Amino acid sequence: MLELFKALSDPCRLRLVAVLLNSELTVQELTQIMGMGQSRISRHLKILAEAGVLSVKRQGTWSYYRAGEQNPFFSAIRPEFERALEQLPERRSDLAAVAQALDARRKRSLEFFDQHAAQWDELSRTLLPVPEYQESLLALVPEVPVLLEIGVGTGTLMAQLARKARQVIGVDHSPAMLVEARRRLVDDGVPGAELRLGEMTHLPIADGGAGCVVANMVLHHAPDPQAVLTEIVRVLQPQGTLVLADLARHEREWAREQLADQWLGFEEDELQAWLKAAGLADVSVQRLPSEIGQESVLLVKAVKAGPGD
Repeated sequence: MLELFKALSDPCRLRLVAVLLNSELTVQELTQIMGMGQSRISRHLKILAEAGVLSVKRQGTWSYYRAGEQNPFFSAIRPEFERALEQLPERRSDLAAVAQALDARRKRSLEFFDQHAAQWDELSRTLLPVPEYQESLLALVPEVPVLLEIGVGTGTLMAQLARKARQVIGVDHSPAMLVEARRRLVDDGVPGAELRLGEMTHLPIADGGAGCVVANMVLHHAPDPQAVLTEIVRVLQPQGTLVLADLARHEREWAREQLADQWLGFEEDELQAWLKAAGLADVSVQRLPSEIGQESVLLVKAVKAGPGD
C-alpha cells in the first residue's frame, strides 16, 4: 500500500494514470500527449508499472501501456480514484490530446488503404501469408435476418455472407476500398448487398440492428481494439453472434509500415478478456495451425449476453 501511495503522489504520474485508464498508448504517444521528454515519461511509467498500477504489453519494438490490475488495492480503490481524477486541472486538455493521438492512428490507416486499395488483396496475401481459413470462418456464421461485416475491404467475403442473411451490410472507412468492393459485388452478382462508409468505432447501424457481425482480419488495424468490440456489442441484438478472424501474435515488425498494421496480432487470452469485458459470452477461440512461412490465425465466436445473463 505504501508503494502504491508513493507511486501516485506525483502530479505527472496522476495525469499518466488518468489518460491510461481507458486507452492503450505508446511512450512516443504519451510524450506528445503530456508535452514532456521521453526520459521523464519513461521514468514515471517505470515507477507506476513497478507499483502494479500500469501494465505494459510489448509488441516488437513498441511498448503499450494501460492501467493494470496487478495491484489488488489499486483495483479496489479504482472506481473512486477515477472519479477524483476528473478534477485534475489538465484533464480536459489531456483527453483532447488522447483523442488526437488515436485519430492520428486512424488517419495513417485510412491514407494507406485509400492508396493501396486496388492492390490490397495481392499485397496482403504475398507479404503476410496465412493458412486457408475462409470455410472455417463461414461455418461459424449463423443464418440471420441482418448480417454486418466490418472492415469489408475489397468485398472478398460478401458473396458468401449474402447467402447467410436476408440483408448483408458491409462497412469500411476507406472510400477507395468501397469502390473495389462495389466492383466485386457486381462481378459476383450480389445485388442485395449494401455498402456503407463508416468507422469501426462508429458503425452506421442502429443499436441491436444486426443478428451477426463478422470482423475478418480487421481488428489488428484498429487504433483501439477494445473500443471496436464495445461498438460491435452495441449493434448486435441480444443473443447476436460475433465471428472474428485475426492474426495470432507474431514478430513481423515491418507489417506496421508495409501493411498498416496497428498490432502484431493478438494473444488468445488477451482477446478473450477483451470480448468478455465488452459484454460477450460463450467465447470460443480456435488457433488454426500454420505452415512454414505462414502466420497463425485465430478464429473467434462469441454471443452478446441477453438481459438476464
